[in-house]
Amino acid sequence: MDSLTQIILGAAVGEAVLGRKVGNRAMLWGAVGGTIPDLDVAANFFTDEMTAMAFHRGFMHSFAFAGMLPFLVGALVHRLYASGLYRQPTYRAWGLGFWMALYGMAAVGLSFLPVMAGGSFSPATLVVLALGGILVGRGLWRNYYRAEPDVGATSYWDWVHLFFWTIVTHPLLDSCTAYGTQLFQPFSDYRVAFNIISVADPIYTVPFLICLLLAAYYLRHRPQRRWFNWAGIGLSSAYLLFTFYHKTQVNQVFEETLVERDIRYERYITSPTIFNNILWNCVAEDANHFYLGTYSLYDQKPYFKSLSTLPKHHEWLAPYEGQRTTEILRWFSDGYYTVSKDTLGTLLLNDLRFGSIGDDPTRDGDFVFRFELIDENGTLRATQKRGFEGEEELPFGALWRRIRGR
Repeated sequence: MDSLTQIILGAAVGEAVLGRKVGNRAMLWGAVGGTIPDLDVAANFFTDEMTAMAFHRGFMHSFAFAGMLPFLVGALVHRLYASGLYRQPTYRAWGLGFWMALYGMAAVGLSFLPVMAGGSFSPATLVVLALGGILVGRGLWRNYYRAEPDVGATSYWDWVHLFFWTIVTHPLLDSCTAYGTQLFQPFSDYRVAFNIISVADPIYTVPFLICLLLAAYYLRHRPQRRWFNWAGIGLSSAYLLFTFYHKTQVNQVFEETLVERDIRYERYITSPTIFNNILWNCVAEDANHFYLGTYSLYDQKPYFKSLSTLPKHHEWLAPYEGQRTTEILRWFSDGYYTVSKDTLGTLLLNDLRFGSIGDDPTRDGDFVFRFELIDENGTLRATQKRGFEGEEELPFGALWRRIRGR
């Protein structure tokens, strides 16, 4: 999931574990714990692109990592509070600034969601978020900066429990997406991917964020604080259950469509498109082709209007068989990829699991994950291509229309 969602989940779990003892500090350290696994993206600064891509959601997202790191981080935080440093105004000011910066980033992102969906920016949204920021700021000022909880009374094991649950819930949520999470590293590089929720889903994140902010406004002994925090955890968990139900619906419709069209497939995959759980991307595979289609739960009939046929062209990678880049791309895409050529003859690899943003799934420029393949004296090098090509309007506009069953 996106970083903001993982921070919210970590903060809520931290509050559930230790909120009664340390108040908003449990949310703060929960947010830190929920962020730690994603620090593996730092590999982008120290290694090549393919290695960094393989390392992400690897060991730092595993059960083994979640079982070991809390003992170290718990000891450091316990010593920090045992020293009494947390009582210093400067230290608490940094904590207050962190929370306000987090809220500011979330507010900016939420205010521009309508623009990404092909609509227009609404100043009213920004006004509402600004008023919410005032409310949050007041709550943090009273409950965090000015409050004096006896944090020094917490035990080492309190902090170990907090960091274990905030770290382990991160990869568990990530495994619900299509990206794949290596939960069993270093013993296996198998990527767990339940494909039930998008890597960014505002319907999951926004209510969770609202409940968390409301919980942060109340003092640590108030029952409203626990009620709002558990309401956020409950709503987000219930939504995940609904995504399982949506997936079973889509799978049934896709299977019936494939049978009716006499498509003899070897396997298939279904996953929600970006920012929603209504429009699903579906890919079936036979020996030489992939069959792509989208289905919206708002479609008038439980049937795929059209399926696009894409040749695999996996044979174009034959000269690079056994090379490291080729093996990583096959592993990363779980074999759901096509190879094509642009107008200059450059090879392109499209990862089909995340589908296409635009109206035409046969257009390479609209695939969410795609790579340019360069031959360097017989050695294959891959570079991920960013952005969308050949669109006069933002492709999210077409996505939004399709979500509504149009």
